[in-house]
Amino acid sequence: MELYDSMFISASGMRAQGERLRVIAENIANAESVGETEGEDPYRRKVITFKNYLDRDIEADLVKVNKIATDPSEFKKRYEPGHPAADANGYVSYPNINTLVEMTDMREAQRSYEANLKVIETSRAMLSRTIDILR
Repeated sequence: MELYDSMFISASGMRAQGERLRVIAENIANAESVGETEGEDPYRRKVITFKNYLDRDIEADLVKVNKIATDPSEFKKRYEPGHPAADANGYVSYPNINTLVEMTDMREAQRSYEANLKVIETSRAMLSRTIDILR
């Protein structure tokens, strides 16, 4: 039943990468989200980590989301003295998001998702071919 196992392993990878894509999309959507009042923090970038876990039913290591945390790096500052969220010096804090980094991460997650999908498609084709041979 190794073909079924490979499908379960790849499916867990697809779920993990799907969640990663959701977090990246949230970061990109909030790249310009600032506080509405003075001193209010803007949106803080989220990062996702994964971990392996043993599925005892199929005796295989699968992947799942470990946690979604916030990035502790500094906010970007822009001089906008007329903005409602500007501090006493006229600077507004913007999210600690670099859209180029997010787009690169998104592309990597997409490629990983596609690779897992290809494994499932190949396993399915091999299983179908095996059944055809046994007929």
